[in-house]
Amino acid sequence: MEMQDFKKDFPILQNRKITYLDSGATTQKPIQVISKIDEYYEKYNANPHRGAYSLSIEATEAYENTRTKIAKFINARSREEIIFSKNATESLNLLAYSYGLEKLKKDDEIVISIMEHHSNLVPWQKVCNKTASKLNYMYINDQFELSDEEIESKITDKTKIVGITHVSNVLGTINKINKIIKYAHKKGAIVIVDASQSIPHMKIDVQELDADFLVFSGHKMLAPLGIGVLYGKREILNKMSPFIMGGDMIEYVHEQETTFAPLPNKFEAGTQNVEGVIGLGAAIDYIENIGYDKIKQIEDEVVGYAIDELKKLDYLDLYLTPNKENHSSVISFNIKGVHPHDVASILDSEGVCVRSGNHCAQPLMRFLGIDSTCRASFYFYNTKEDVDNLISALNKAYNMFKKYINL
Repeated sequence: MEMQDFKKDFPILQNRKITYLDSGATTQKPIQVISKIDEYYEKYNANPHRGAYSLSIEATEAYENTRTKIAKFINARSREEIIFSKNATESLNLLAYSYGLEKLKKDDEIVISIMEHHSNLVPWQKVCNKTASKLNYMYINDQFELSDEEIESKITDKTKIVGITHVSNVLGTINKINKIIKYAHKKGAIVIVDASQSIPHMKIDVQELDADFLVFSGHKMLAPLGIGVLYGKREILNKMSPFIMGGDMIEYVHEQETTFAPLPNKFEAGTQNVEGVIGLGAAIDYIENIGYDKIKQIEDEVVGYAIDELKKLDYLDLYLTPNKENHSSVISFNIKGVHPHDVASILDSEGVCVRSGNHCAQPLMRFLGIDSTCRASFYFYNTKEDVDNLISALNKAYNMFKKYINL
């Protein structure tokens, strides 16, 4: 299958004349996912777990079959270890409230990296404030990576929780999560992996990793907005109390007390985003149909080409590791002396869609000594032609601004 074939599956890439380079924020959706959601509403829309009639039973089956599919997709030991949420942010907040607030005490430590998205940072600040525990950071070196020395000096016997992004949403750095998980476990800490930027691009096996918790958002891997996943080891999840209370997560409710349903229902209060779950199941089918090897092959070629071409532009600052094997599909850059928002606006006038801003990673920006960047993030539906369009648009932007800047 040629690379260009994949664009045909994405209606928005057919309907709009755009070069879409913001898949790190959200991916476009293939017709196979869109059709599956339509089919759900047209043929078996009902509230799952709530009805004894056949329509509701069919909705329940579709919902729960996807849970089984996700468990297999990430190789969880049990389908009960898969909890549906709104997104990775909600999954991380659930862990902060249900695990962090209950488990941590004075002088315990939480360790995260300086490259975390705010959703894997701000909740831990709150936990530390409430429990008098401490928040420590692993900092990156001049190659935009976490060194072994940094990992081993920051994770100590006082560390109870380590939160780590598998792939940085700003730098594209692929972190050494195997090393971090092994070392953290040696010190008696649990590890929370944010796989939002990795699972669209690479196979994840939670048993092989031995991750205690792993979170991701569906919309970054071809699924609809508003559906996320929290994986957790069953023995830990069983000991945690629910984060949100309401319907479907209860066993018995009396006037003054309530007992909770077993996993996974305990953490899924209220009517869930069933269409999102159905769409996520279809997205997984689509990804598995292509295969991660093919996805990697396409991305290595296109992203490698993009890096080579961007390096030729001497007016750019690039923020990425020189170690290609440790880099995923995200490239952050700036035109020297020009605000990223201005650059992104000019690129947009050329039909090129990139992100500009701090990418919900202000502490990382501060650490790098900048306010914001432009970010091009690629997926398997991107081509070398998309890269050429980006380079052409950047040259136009630079030519518009060069008389105002001193290089």
